[in-house]
Amino acid sequence: MTLPCLGHPNLGLGVGLRTAHFPYILQHRPDVDWFEIISENFMDSGGRPRYVLDQIAECYPIVMHGVSLSIGSADALDFDYLRKLKRLAGEVKARWVSDHLCWTGVAGWNTHDLLPIPLNERTLAHVVGRIRTVQDYLERPLVLENPSTYITFADSTLPEWEFLSRMAEETDCGLLLDVNNVYVSSVNHDFDPVEYVRSVPHGRVVQCHLAGHTNCVTHLIDTHDGVVIDPVWDLYRLAHRLTGGISTLLEWDARIPEFPIVHAEVLKARNYMDSALRPRPTARTVAISCETATVPHPLAHSIVQVAEG
Repeated sequence: MTLPCLGHPNLGLGVGLRTAHFPYILQHRPDVDWFEIISENFMDSGGRPRYVLDQIAECYPIVMHGVSLSIGSADALDFDYLRKLKRLAGEVKARWVSDHLCWTGVAGWNTHDLLPIPLNERTLAHVVGRIRTVQDYLERPLVLENPSTYITFADSTLPEWEFLSRMAEETDCGLLLDVNNVYVSSVNHDFDPVEYVRSVPHGRVVQCHLAGHTNCVTHLIDTHDGVVIDPVWDLYRLAHRLTGGISTLLEWDARIPEFPIVHAEVLKARNYMDSALRPRPTARTVAISCETATVPHPLAHSIVQVAEG
């Protein structure tokens, strides 16, 4: 594995871990390189979901992806949330912790959505200060994703790629480049997605997201409910080449099919990689050494599946 960014390895091709796939994963130990979890689904969870996660974490690398950090909010940072986040990261040995460049609530209320921020100097200074505080608390670099957006602000003065570049440079944080989000936002706001991918600081891109979206004719919505379309694959090809090869994950959060279908979709990424940059397989060697005992089914416990951006 190479070390392309901030000392983080290229983990290969991963899948978002969803409770619907727990039985299949436990029974078959599929040849997956790594799994990404939605942090909030496990921070306060016990019972079967957490027990299963612990079993999976023994066999596969785990990356944490959050939806409630609210790094762009005007509210004070929630240190109770950060305490739980840090604890979970330690317990599952998370390779890195990511979230979104957005805000998710105000005055203590969580909207459960990834809301856009004005892209200007004042917001940049605000976000930079908060990222530094979070990184100091977590004792690790934060990784932030570009979200899909559906509105722009009249007082935005910076292209998103410039905002991200300066933010990463000033805080030494990593970036999660979601090429589907780039494409969705480019259609919604009429900018060049290729310019976006070419302009972000490639040496700071730790991870890449792929996903499907919904075409509403007048706009696109980031729904994560289907296969990746060709223009998004083309952006991924460019991103993979420019970054030198990065950990790549497929998100599928609605109308979720059987696990082999989701896994097959992310494996298509191999067709868009420069052969010289393809990571060596790692999961099979690890997975076959793990026990495949069936996990008992205690009283049912449920967790809310929070859609990622």
